[in-house]
Amino acid sequence: MTTAQVIDFRRTHTPVATWIPGGRAAAFDSEGIAEIASEVREPVHIVTAKTGQGHGVGVALGGEAFGGDAGYRLLGTLPPLYPEWLGDRSFCEVHGVRFPYIAGEMANGIATTDMVIAMARAGMLGFFGAGGLAPQRVADAVDLLVSEIGDLPNWGVNLIHSPNELAVEESVAELLVRRGVPIVSASAFMGLTPAVVRCAVAGLRIDASGQVVRRTRVFAKVSRPEVAAQFMSPAPEDILELLLERGHITMDEAGLATRIPVAEDITVESDSGGHTDNRPLVSLLPAIIGQRDEIVRRQRYSRPIRVGAAGGLGTPEGVAAAFALGAAYVVTGSVNQACVEAGISDEAKKMLADADIADVIMAPAADMFEQGVKLQVLRRGTMFAPRAAQLYEVYRTCPGLDDIPAAVRARLERDVLRAPLSEIWAGTAAFWRDRDPAELARAEEDPKHRMALVFRWYLGKASRWAIDGDSSRRVDFQIWCGPAMGAFNRWTAGSFLAAPSERTVVQVALNLLEGAAVITRAHQLRTYGVPVPAEAFSFVPRKLN
Repeated sequence: MTTAQVIDFRRTHTPVATWIPGGRAAAFDSEGIAEIASEVREPVHIVTAKTGQGHGVGVALGGEAFGGDAGYRLLGTLPPLYPEWLGDRSFCEVHGVRFPYIAGEMANGIATTDMVIAMARAGMLGFFGAGGLAPQRVADAVDLLVSEIGDLPNWGVNLIHSPNELAVEESVAELLVRRGVPIVSASAFMGLTPAVVRCAVAGLRIDASGQVVRRTRVFAKVSRPEVAAQFMSPAPEDILELLLERGHITMDEAGLATRIPVAEDITVESDSGGHTDNRPLVSLLPAIIGQRDEIVRRQRYSRPIRVGAAGGLGTPEGVAAAFALGAAYVVTGSVNQACVEAGISDEAKKMLADADIADVIMAPAADMFEQGVKLQVLRRGTMFAPRAAQLYEVYRTCPGLDDIPAAVRARLERDVLRAPLSEIWAGTAAFWRDRDPAELARAEEDPKHRMALVFRWYLGKASRWAIDGDSSRRVDFQIWCGPAMGAFNRWTAGSFLAAPSERTVVQVALNLLEGAAVITRAHQLRTYGVPVPAEAFSFVPRKLN
């Protein structure tokens, strides 16, 4: 049996020089080390006393290094560390931002224009939550964003895959291309569609150096390697041919599309609110990064594909971990819903502020109800998830509304829908008559589809009740939420960010990034043999500029 040996870093580290204190002494105690570790914008020296003088390994700021014998032995120096430098520098350069941070697109306009504007002005990215909105509502939002921040390159709009409403997906893509939206964030795609490829290809050109220049930069939010591979590859020939036939792209643009990936920014979505596969980031992100490396080598791209991280990021520790895994940037979602700028009711924000890590649950998704797709929502304080599950079980087992057993029908009308099925169908039919008459015609012919539309009425309304703050339907609120919300609430407890009125999207972002830098510095020092105390790995929220 081998006896473990304790490594003496004073013996294994070869001194590079001698360090003489300036106005501040070196720190060898826990309190002093933690204080110096938090000053990330200063160079920090790793020092040790000369052999036989005790102390061990410590840290110091300032002072002077030289080649003499007096003073402490200098083992190394860490340069300043800024939150701006935590991610991939090309991310900031390409997108014209200061920080490698994005406020993600919460659908139904919960990620508001105010949120996007605030992020852009603070040197970060924000995406407007266009998913679930009518094209005209998206157009109004784009008009406002163009008027407020149109000259800035660091803003974008979400394009969500809508398998049940492909015409709406196409219409929104047409709008984003026509209005010159600089960034499109594609989410919930299970494969490439003509709409998302059009956003990526329209406007491609060659610059003076021979590089392909994008008019629209596409971000792809993915949680599966097979979907990531499609976005990291050039656009498929059959989709390019279809877009050419429709006159949506030119021959030159189609030719240039074969030289670049559909998206050069891939957001790996782990255990997030809303649509998610609940995959752990520590497993999924390295897998997609490795896949990226292989595709880039095979395709011989002249530019890098950046891979970012999303899902479960509600604390500085989580953000630091994402960057340590190799994320080029980070995306937050759930925590932004609790912010002042979020387009959701104060009642819903209060429910989010009370959430803990385990207060989430999976429930049927309105936009992919028939496919059995689920999304992650808040469980605490709402019965939406179990009630939506009841509706899906009835849909799965019954051919149509007329086939629902009387007792089950009565329970649904009384406890879930709070209205007769016939009344809900009348309102649903009127809605689809205006939005998409083809859906109504299909429902008239297919009882199963009619039942799906009626049940989707509840799922769609449940989100609207939460947004509007309809107190009579509070128990039915659908609030998209991942475990990051509970982690965020635990981290901010007792700090100024515990108050909902102080939770601005920019303050949340700055605190997460600043804290991530502090934790990264503490970890750096620990790898140099410094006895970093546990308190150095925590960061208390504070008001930042």
